Amino acid sequence: MSATTPGDACALPAVTDVAACALPGAAETVPGRTWIGPSPQERFGLLRRARSIAIVGASNNPARASYFVATYLLSSTAYDVYLVNPRETEILGQPVYATLSDLPVVPDIVDVFRRHDDLPGIAQEAIEVGAQTLWLQLGSWNEDAAAIAEGAGLSVVMDRCIKIEHARFHGGLHLAGFDTGVISSRRQLLAR
Repeated sequence: MSATTPGDACALPAVTDVAACALPGAAETVPGRTWIGPSPQERFGLLRRARSIAIVGASNNPARASYFVATYLLSSTAYDVYLVNPRETEILGQPVYATLSDLPVVPDIVDVFRRHDDLPGIAQEAIEVGAQTLWLQLGSWNEDAAAIAEGAGLSVVMDRCIKIEHARFHGGLHLAGFDTGVISSRRQLLAR
């Protein structure tokens, strides 16, 4: 046993792994990522203030995430939803526009389902049409696009699904099988 001075006996051990001390729910540090996104309260505020959402990269393929998100936004929210894809004319019975500048309104949120290399250009297009928020879906992270958008005064959300965030804040996660709101060990009786 090594001898310690009386002051050292009460000292906290040296922290070698910062993640071990992170609070639950604290932002995860990912190597190469320096941009810090809005807090849950700020994301809730963005969704609450918005009236219209443009989905760039909307797809007519039901297996695509953009199709699922469009279905949710059209059926479960009060947002005016506009679909953008130069190769489609109609998705889910809605007209599809070739570019953001072709929309009949200025969208509050531009929700993007596009390749990484396309994101800075879409950020610039969102600025040019006067959007308030650039929202990059799960798996989309482009700090150049974020810098372009934030430099023009837009709010930016990256690597977050707008459907999941909306459902989370509005009690709709049960639609996907989560958070039924029932806290009980009793089996629920279902009407037949």
